[in-house]
Amino acid sequence: MEILYKDEYLVVAIKPPRVLSTDEPGGMPELLRQELGGEIRTVHRLDRVVSGLMVLARNAEAASELSRQIRGGSFQKEYVAVVHGRMDKKEGRFTDFLLRNKQEKKTYVVQEMAKGVQEAILTYKTVAETKDLSKVRICLITGRTHQIRAQFSSRGMPLVGDRKYSLNEDDCEIALWSGMLGFDHPKTGERMVFTANPPQEYPWTEFGGNDGAL
Repeated sequence: MEILYKDEYLVVAIKPPRVLSTDEPGGMPELLRQELGGEIRTVHRLDRVVSGLMVLARNAEAASELSRQIRGGSFQKEYVAVVHGRMDKKEGRFTDFLLRNKQEKKTYVVQEMAKGVQEAILTYKTVAETKDLSKVRICLITGRTHQIRAQFSSRGMPLVGDRKYSLNEDDCEIALWSGMLGFDHPKTGERMVFTANPPQEYPWTEFGGNDGAL
């Protein structure tokens, strides 16, 4: 477990792929308790297959304050992804209505608001391209389950390695990385910003040196 920062209130670490964010056997809280001891609480989630930066609280006070920032919108999250295809507009905003199918454990873009439907908003910017792939930075305005994966897939640009929302048979983990977190320290109020680059493996290595890494 790669730990970037720790104090008595919080810990910032890199979540590996296929590790749960939540407090379940083998999940991030359990793994960090094994390494650090004491209390570890999840305050935000990443999909099981997704990797990258997470912040976890080390006491109830910190968990409450970080959760308040998430609800209030001052908690920043930026992702980087590799998608199939090339964007018509190099930067923009996606606004969709999403419906979660709990039986299928899948999120669908639908045409209008209805019971169980939530509005989903993100902004994106293309930072590198090849003939067939685009690397994009993504800022979530809302945080819906599978939001990034569903919104890009619905536009015919599924994420590389996404076995749930893509028909492509990519031989790699899903190319979605939590690359930046920004929040106020729950005790001191100091603004804290953490960044981390994706692993040096396919498809991240397809873009050469000028790849817009975080």
